Amino acid sequence: MTPPSSSHPRPFRLTAALTLALVACGAPTQEETGTEVTATQQAELATARVRLMAANISSGNNQSYDPGHGTRIFQGTQPDIVMIQEFNYGSNSAADIRSFVNTAFGSNFYYYRETGAQIPNGVISRYPILESGEWTDTQVSNRDFAWARIDIPGPKDLWVVSVHLLTSGSGVRNTEATNLVNYIKSKVPSGDYLAIGGDFNSDSRSEALFSTFSSVVSTASPYPADKNGNVNTNASRGKPYDHVLVSSNLRAYQTSTVIGSSSFAAGLVVDTRVYSPLSDISPAQSGDSGSTNMQHMAIIKDFLVPSDSVSTGVTVTSPNGGESWTTGSTQAITWTSSGVTNVKLEYTLNGSTWTTLTSSTSASTGRYTWTVPTTATTTARVRVTDASNSATTDTSDAAFTLTTSSGGGTGSAKLVINEVLANEAGSDVNGEFIELVNTGGASADLSGWTLSDASSVRHTFPSGTSLAAGKAIVVFGGASGIGGTPNAVAASTGQLNLSNSGDTVTLKSSAGSTVDTVTYGSSLSGSDGVSFNRSPDLTGTTYVLHTSLASTSSSAGKKANGSAF
Repeated sequence: MTPPSSSHPRPFRLTAALTLALVACGAPTQEETGTEVTATQQAELATARVRLMAANISSGNNQSYDPGHGTRIFQGTQPDIVMIQEFNYGSNSAADIRSFVNTAFGSNFYYYRETGAQIPNGVISRYPILESGEWTDTQVSNRDFAWARIDIPGPKDLWVVSVHLLTSGSGVRNTEATNLVNYIKSKVPSGDYLAIGGDFNSDSRSEALFSTFSSVVSTASPYPADKNGNVNTNASRGKPYDHVLVSSNLRAYQTSTVIGSSSFAAGLVVDTRVYSPLSDISPAQSGDSGSTNMQHMAIIKDFLVPSDSVSTGVTVTSPNGGESWTTGSTQAITWTSSGVTNVKLEYTLNGSTWTTLTSSTSASTGRYTWTVPTTATTTARVRVTDASNSATTDTSDAAFTLTTSSGGGTGSAKLVINEVLANEAGSDVNGEFIELVNTGGASADLSGWTLSDASSVRHTFPSGTSLAAGKAIVVFGGASGIGGTPNAVAASTGQLNLSNSGDTVTLKSSAGSTVDTVTYGSSLSGSDGVSFNRSPDLTGTTYVLHTSLASTSSSAGKKANGSAF
C-alpha cells in the first residue's frame, strides 16, 4: 500500500455497535475530520456515495497507461475506487506510479500495486487502504489477484479484488474463480462489503465462473451499459469481458450512476466514442476508447452506503499548500465532504480577492478539473464551501505557487505538437521528425521534457534547452535526417520509431505532466514522405496531410506555408 502525503489526520472511526448505541440513546456522534466545523452544524446520520470502477484501459504498446487515453477517462469519470489491470506506467518506479496516480486521480489517493508481475493488477482508492496483498493465480505466470481492505465511510470495511483472468478457455477461468472464492472465504469477514472487479475475459454471462462467483457476490442483472444500451466491454464491443460484482449486502445500496445530466440506473460502460455530451466527462476525448492498443471499456457502479454519524463539513485535500503548478495547465481541485450536497469553489491569487469557479457542483464527486490561471503568483489558495451554508467551509492550509514554464517575458509559454512525419521518405528512419512550436508569449525551459511514442520515451531534452516564444524546435530520428532544418536535434535514444500504421506522440514536462498529445491513424501516415500538420497551422485542433495545406510534402522547422517562425 502506498498512501499519499496529507496534512489532515485520518478520521477516527466509531464501531458499528457504539454508533448504534449512541443513536439509540438520542445522542449525536461525530468523527474527527479535521474540517472547519462550526457550532451551528448538527451531527446527522448520513450516506456516502462510493463509485467503483473496473478498468483494463491501458493503451500503450507495452500494456501501459503512458499514452494518456486511460488517464483522461479516469479524470473525466472520477471514480472513488478502481480495480485496475495492466497497472504499468513509465519505468514503473515508485515515483512514476505515484505520478500517474496523482495525475489521473489526485495526490490524496492511495494505491496498491502487486509486485513481480509483467501486467500487474492493483487497487487505487480515495479512501485509506488498511491492508493489502496478492493471492497467487495458479493458472497464469504474469499476474496474480490483487486485494485491498479499504476504510470507506461507515462501520463496514470494503474488500476489493482486482482480477485479470486468462483468455485460454472458460474451464481455466472457472478454476481461477474457484481458487479466488476460496481465498476470499478464508480472509474476508462475512459482514464486510466485497467487490470483485476487472477483466474476466468472459465470452458470455453463462460461463461457469459466474456461478462460482455467485457464492460470494451477486451476478444478477441488470448490467451496466453505455449510452446506446450496449453492455459488452471488449474492444470490438461484442463480449462481456469486464465486470464489477459486489456482495449482496453492498448490492442493496446500488444507486444510479449520475454524470452531468445523464443517469445510468444499472451503472455505466464507458465508451467515449458514443458518450454524449462528451463535455460531461472532460478531459476525455471521443477517440480515447478507440485509440491504438486500447484494451477494453471501463465499468462503473455507484453505491450509497450508510455512513458513520458525522458532522457536516468539507475539507480541501488538493491544492492544500506547497504545490507548484504551471500557469495555464489543467489540475484537479479535490476535497472530502460529509452531510453536504453541493459545494461552491473559489480561488484567490493574492490571498484576499476571491474568484468563483462554480457556484454549485456536486459535493460527492470530490473533484473539479481546473484550468489554472495564466497569472504567476506565490499566494494562491482555493476554498470549498457548502453551497447552502457558507459557514461550512475550508481553505487550503497554506499558499501554493503558480509559475510559468518560461525563463522570463510576459504571458506564459504554450508548447504544441504542430507537425509530424511518421512515414519517412524512402527507408531512412532518421528522416522521421516531430515539430514543436511555442505558441505562447514567453520562453519555455524544456530541460528534462520528453517526447514519447505509444511504446516508450524517444527523446529527453537536455538541461539548458529553451524555446523562445513563437519559435519551433524539431526532433529528428537521427542526426543525418536534420539536413538544413533550423533549430533541430536528433532523438536522444537514436530513434523516434513512429509507426506508419498509427501511433501516439506525447510531449511531457519535466514533472511528467502531459503538455500535448496526438494519436494518429494510417490515413495521416500512409503516404511516403508526407507529414501531417495542425489545421490551421499552429492553432488548429485537428491534423491533416501537409499536402492539403501547401504544395510541399512537409515543412520541418518552418510554417506550413514555408515562411520562417
